[in-house]
Amino acid sequence: MSATEHIVRPEDFKPRSREAIADPKLRSNFRGAMDFLIERRAAQFPEGATFTRLRKVGEGIRKHALSRLPDLLDQLETSLQRLGVNVHYAENSIDANRIFLEIAKRHHADMMIKGKSMVSEEIELNQAMAAEGIECIESDMGEYILQIDGDRPSHIIMPAIHKTKQDIAKLFAEKIPGATYTEDVDELIRMGRSVLRDKFRDARIGVSGVNFMVAETGTIALVENEGNGRMCTTIPDVHVAITGIEKVVEKLEHVVPLYALLTRSATGQAVSTYFNLITGPRRVGEKDGPREMHLILLDNGRSQAYREEKFRATLQCIRCGACMNHCPVYTRVGGHSYGTAYPGPIGSIISPHLLGLSETRDLPTASSLCGACGEVCPVGIPIPEILMRLREAARNDSTDGAQALRGQASARKAVEALTWKAWRILYANSFLYRPFVWMATRLRWLTPTHQAGWTQSRAPLRPAPRALRELLAQRQRRAENPELRYVISRD
Repeated sequence: MSATEHIVRPEDFKPRSREAIADPKLRSNFRGAMDFLIERRAAQFPEGATFTRLRKVGEGIRKHALSRLPDLLDQLETSLQRLGVNVHYAENSIDANRIFLEIAKRHHADMMIKGKSMVSEEIELNQAMAAEGIECIESDMGEYILQIDGDRPSHIIMPAIHKTKQDIAKLFAEKIPGATYTEDVDELIRMGRSVLRDKFRDARIGVSGVNFMVAETGTIALVENEGNGRMCTTIPDVHVAITGIEKVVEKLEHVVPLYALLTRSATGQAVSTYFNLITGPRRVGEKDGPREMHLILLDNGRSQAYREEKFRATLQCIRCGACMNHCPVYTRVGGHSYGTAYPGPIGSIISPHLLGLSETRDLPTASSLCGACGEVCPVGIPIPEILMRLREAARNDSTDGAQALRGQASARKAVEALTWKAWRILYANSFLYRPFVWMATRLRWLTPTHQAGWTQSRAPLRPAPRALRELLAQRQRRAENPELRYVISRD
């Protein structure tokens, strides 16, 4: 495996996005892939009423679960422990990686095999284990391709979407012993699977993500298309699942509509190839499954989003990626520009809670606010509204009595704050406002053509020849004295 990782920080969003826009190959890859996913999703919802009805159900389920989140987590823990599952709570990525390391050392494991898991990307599990001499191997084909190339995912559903088959053919020929260059996609997949088969057999620990957790039954639901998730959770002696605390629902029946929304919104499938329902480790008489099972419930800033009701809807997300597929900004700059595990619109509203606004203050501005992300969200997250609230939080302290976000007001600039203060005083005082408007309209020819960031993509702002108050006064005088019509109109 490559020891080098392409490290990108969210603070570098602006320069990275400029680089992406200047890369025609990258833009072509993303445009074609996003168009394909948009068409697939549209085919699953040919009638808008069907989507609206199902979304209302999904949104209701997620809101209900979040309204009872503490109680459902307690119920989930009780149900899991009854099934023989070890439950761990991790406050942050350091805690989560420490738990993984303790489990690995207890079982003398020097290798883990991992199914696709965005939360493991969030805590940088692969890098943390490598630092301790433990190899953590990706078994999802897209993630495996990126791992051997030392790269990172650029999409939460299709992680290697930025690579072409020619890129992968060249990579496999260089990195996989005995592989020859071929652009046949089936042959490339066969090469990757031939390597991974031995890893499944040799690994002591299997790692997976979680799509849904059922508090009532202790069931863990895992959605996939390749079968690697099923292999990771049945062949190794130890299964460790990791997920955010928000993925819990109350009842097993609540999973059904969410599953229908997830697969249709993510890849345009009515159902995924595999849908795993895991209810504990291997029982007496069963021939497969792990002999020991762990679940790590990660907070990592989620409780901050939960605490503030205006941000709580962020946690409704089921990680389908539909908002990314329809976002004109993401389509042009790609996932790597964001520098976070979760790119696109959903990343722009959840990353400030996970990493703090100081590091992510530019991400909420990476939106045209066209509203497409909110329209296609299968669980009704008001993404544009939350983006606006985060933009406000990045520039101002909390004034409504709510607890400030970590890094709040980090984007505030002294000059900008002074300008807005002067604007407020000017517009609140009629004795100052009226002469200012009179001068601005008469001296409009002095307006600069370059106005900082505004004129990078917009026409310069310029006062009107006459203020609205003056125009209304003229209209009134004209109505009262018809003889002035000609004089006023000529002026």
